[in-house]
Amino acid sequence: MMNEAENNSDLRQTMQMIIFSGDARKFIMQALDLVGEAKYDESEQLLKQAHEKLLTAHALQTDKIQKEAEGEKLEYSVLFTHAQDTMMSVNTEYNLVKHLIEVFKKRDH
Repeated sequence: MMNEAENNSDLRQTMQMIIFSGDARKFIMQALDLVGEAKYDESEQLLKQAHEKLLTAHALQTDKIQKEAEGEKLEYSVLFTHAQDTMMSVNTEYNLVKHLIEVFKKRDH
C-alpha cells in the first residue's frame, strides 16, 4: 500500500501523462489543419513538437511500469488506465497524420 506522499506523486505522474498527451493532440490537430492548406513543412514541425510530448508521456508510463516490474506493488488506477488510453489514442493520431502528410506531399509533387 502506498503512503500519501507516494500516492500524490503517482497521481501527479499520471496527470502529467494526460497533460502531455493532450498537448501532443493539440499539435497534431494543428498539423492536420495545415495539411489541408498544403503547408507540409509547418505540419511536420508541429508533428515534431507532438512527438516530443508523446515521448515524455511514454517515459512517465514506462517509469510506472518498470516500478511494478521491479516488484513494487502498485494499486490499480482508473486514472492511469485513462492516461494510457489517451496516450495510445494520440499516438495513433500522430501516426495517421504523419502518414497523411507523406501521402499529400507525394500527390502534390
